[in-house]
Amino acid sequence: ATTGSNRTEGSAGPGSRSNPRPDWACRAGRIADDFRSRNVVVLDLTPITPIVDYIVVATGTSGRQMRAVADEISRVFKAEGDPRLGIEGYDHDSNWVLIDFGDIVIHLQDADARSLYDLEGLWPDAARVDWQGTRSEVDETPSAAPAPPADSEPDEDLVSDPDLE
Repeated sequence: ATTGSNRTEGSAGPGSRSNPRPDWACRAGRIADDFRSRNVVVLDLTPITPIVDYIVVATGTSGRQMRAVADEISRVFKAEGDPRLGIEGYDHDSNWVLIDFGDIVIHLQDADARSLYDLEGLWPDAARVDWQGTRSEVDETPSAAPAPPADSEPDEDLVSDPDLE
């Protein structure tokens, strides 16, 4: 069975059901951590469900921070030939951003949503993947500049609109 992913075995992207690639789920976890997400967890669902191979769950510090994480994960995966299949919660003042890559789904939630929905508790039999472990070839993908501190203000030159002043 496949997950609806457009990937094929041996492709540059995260892989298909026939070739799951935990290193890509771990890469998404490391990006979330690099962009100051908290309590990052990668769960291996391959032996449990045919719907998805891995989920990544991370707590965001603000809507802006969660959108920055979503942007970077999407950019890195797309650069490696694996565009996202969907994204939810990004354009709204949401407490949960979901990024769907078919076999990998990333959940970026604020602390309240993370506690309320307890995604890890929905999959108690899922193995936790050591996403902080040994770096792999996917980590060689150049990353954008590190995220600004979660409490920093946007660059005035990039967001100022003379009509609003």
